[in-house]
Amino acid sequence: MSDRPGTDRRIQIAPSVLPADFSRLGQEVAALEDAGVDRIQWDVMDGRFVPNLTFGPDVINACRPHASVLFEAHLMVEEPDELASRYVDAGCELLIVHAEATRHLHRTLGHVRELGAQVGVALNPATPVAAIENVLDLVDLVLVMTVNPGFGGQAYLASMEPKVAAVRRLVLDGGLDVDIEVDGGIGPETIQGAAAAGANVLVAGSALYRDPQGLAHAVAELRALAEAS
Repeated sequence: MSDRPGTDRRIQIAPSVLPADFSRLGQEVAALEDAGVDRIQWDVMDGRFVPNLTFGPDVINACRPHASVLFEAHLMVEEPDELASRYVDAGCELLIVHAEATRHLHRTLGHVRELGAQVGVALNPATPVAAIENVLDLVDLVLVMTVNPGFGGQAYLASMEPKVAAVRRLVLDGGLDVDIEVDGGIGPETIQGAAAAGANVLVAGSALYRDPQGLAHAVAELRALAEAS
């Protein structure tokens, strides 16, 4: 069995808006959609689960009319059950909760599903795959963090690729319809390793915004590299 199973699922490029100009977020999400992204990720941080504060539901709701692509909320928050409905109401079609942030993960994932949203579960770098093995049947997506959450612009942890591969194998063995997402340090130099390991949803932030040829070029380059892997 290959230690890098790869993926036959459609490659999706999902920008984080953390590096965007917060004073013009509506225009920023419109520009990302025009650049050809597949979805937009909102990094929601509460200053408790991670040492940073970012977007509340009202900000996301104000941006929702400016793009039609899927919005996903990556809830880096404690007690996600208390906030989930607010982000669904704000227009997020997919909510990702951290396995480490809730005492009763099975119940929390079921609650998100009951709200009518797609369901994702995230793993911090130090959290083993075993933490989600018994809830894979409840989710649409597994996010393997390739940095420690809380800040953009961190270096990619290639040591997470075996974890990505392990999750992909569990999904394949179970015959499940589950995307594998990676988030953190994704750029032209790292995206192929993540995709070859089994990720098909690739979150990029800084790499998109620092491309001198613009967002559309950055999105196309990342997609081509991932598909080639």
